Order: sequence, then C-alpha cells, then structure tokens
Amino acid sequence: QVQLVQSGGGLVQAGGSLRLSCASSRSIFSFSVMDWYRQAPGNQRELVATMSADGSTSFADSVKGRFTISRDKTKNTVYLQMNSLKPEDTAVYYCKATFRLENYWGQGTQVTVSS
Repeated sequence: QVQLVQSGGGLVQAGGSLRLSCASSRSIFSFSVMDWYRQAPGNQRELVATMSADGSTSFADSVKGRFTISRDKTKNTVYLQMNSLKPEDTAVYYCKATFRLENYWGQGTQVTVSS
C-alpha cells in the first residue's frame, strides 16, 4: 500500500544540523497528513512536526524555530531539517503518513546529538 523509507540522521555535535528524508512509494499529495515523530529511550513517542496536504505546518514547542518540514513532489519525499540541535533532540525519528485513515510508518532513523 504505502512504503516510507527514511534516510539521514547520524551523530552531530550540539549546535549542528541534520536533514532527515522520508521517501514515499506513492504521491505524497495523496496523504492527508505527514508527520515526524521521535522517541527517546524510556520516553513515549512524541509528535515533532506536521505537514498537511495543503502545505500548512506545525511544530512541537520544543523544536519550534529550529526545525522545518518541507516536501519535494518530484521525489515524493518529505524532509525534516533540524538546526541548532541539542542533546535533548537525541532520539529515533520516524515519519508517518496518513492515507485513507490508515497510518504508515517509516523504519526510523537514529539522531544523536553530543554535548
């Protein structure tokens, strides 16, 4: 149905930047919403950023002003640009797409921010 393949992530020093990618097997404009979540060890998965089909975006307070979300329709890919990274941003990041009321998840990618 829908496959989401993530790339990017890795290890970066505090203050650095990373970009995560989430490539979809179908047009990203068929999704009502695409989200980025993260989960740190021992914590629940939390919503980080959302992009609706109309292109509107929203962000968790903890990342507002530092993270942006964008999309490339030619590549059917959504990006999470993360700037001014902090150690507390360390987590596994997941993209999620909502298609016909079903949720589909990427495989997750580790982001580690060293102090």
